[in-house]
Amino acid sequence: MPVTRGFSRRRAEPPRRLPPGQYDVGAGWPVLTAEATPRIARESWSVGVDGLVERPTTWTWEEVQQLPRLSYQGDIHCVTTWSKFDTLFTGVSVDTLLEAAGPLPEAGFVMAHSSTGYTTNLPLADITDGRAWIVWEHDGRPLTAEHGGPVRLLVPHLYFWKSAKWISRLELTAEDRPGFWERNGYHDRGDPWLEQRYQGDP
Repeated sequence: MPVTRGFSRRRAEPPRRLPPGQYDVGAGWPVLTAEATPRIARESWSVGVDGLVERPTTWTWEEVQQLPRLSYQGDIHCVTTWSKFDTLFTGVSVDTLLEAAGPLPEAGFVMAHSSTGYTTNLPLADITDGRAWIVWEHDGRPLTAEHGGPVRLLVPHLYFWKSAKWISRLELTAEDRPGFWERNGYHDRGDPWLEQRYQGDP
């Protein structure tokens, strides 16, 4: 069938993977922390969900390993402008932990706490419906201490400071309270596609 020049169907452009202001870091993965790197033995690690929940619950390393495992394969983005494509993390969905704890209707936000005292705040909607995990493997290997091991939070659709390293507690709250970087000028939400880096950004 003849095709009239100028009326041929345009090829669809591939979806964008790099948010504005970011660059592809390629191999490797920068190590950035706000505090000294702790060395936490798996045997002494635990994670809890408390605050506005029906059943405050804590899991040890052995107990969390019995929960259904899930993997995330995709991209991560740091507020310092690097992005890493095609990462692979394995752990358990935050949905599984919340289902056990039973969020109360008035719970709308989460404060993620690290073993170091680091905190970061998130809307509850940003860690539910398959959008967040606690993870202990990266590319099939145990997560190193420098990258948040033995277990870190993973919220890949937000800037990576929201994926708290050395996660120890998820506290559900009715009010949105700023965490460590948020008190120091970073955006409360941190959407890479909107370039929500600092307070005052859209």
